[in-house]
Amino acid sequence: MKKLLIVFVSLIALSLGFGLNQYLATDFEVLNGKAHKWRSSEGKWTVVNYFAEWCAPCLRELPELNDFHHQYGTSIRLFAVSYDTLSVDELLGLKQKYDIHFPVISLLKTLPWQQAPSSLPTTFILDPKGAVVTQLKGEQSAAKLKQTIDKLQSL
Repeated sequence: MKKLLIVFVSLIALSLGFGLNQYLATDFEVLNGKAHKWRSSEGKWTVVNYFAEWCAPCLRELPELNDFHHQYGTSIRLFAVSYDTLSVDELLGLKQKYDIHFPVISLLKTLPWQQAPSSLPTTFILDPKGAVVTQLKGEQSAAKLKQTIDKLQSL
């Protein structure tokens, strides 16, 4: 009986440990060091914008993305991802140089989409469960992003 109890307690501890590990595993980190999971969006939609410093349309849309973040940042998450592999210091420099007001991803561990985009700028929209529901190519405006999300929410 005592051995059975030990086995039972061990199995519970193992299950809890595995569950805790899965819960704590993160998908990406932003420049301030905060870790995130795609699925843990607190019921919010998520917008992920790929950009590069050498991409003129990417730089032109940054003020619109800042506006979007200021208008809807409490209800819709917005993140930037550099298309180029850059160090944290380089990303911080870009964030400051181009006055990016929303979080920039510094470490991308997992992608909810198949691969990095083939053209820039590219914007992914994820539902509150972390699933990609659409991909937008080209420059976006704050109004177009909000309109797209509103349309997706009504489906």
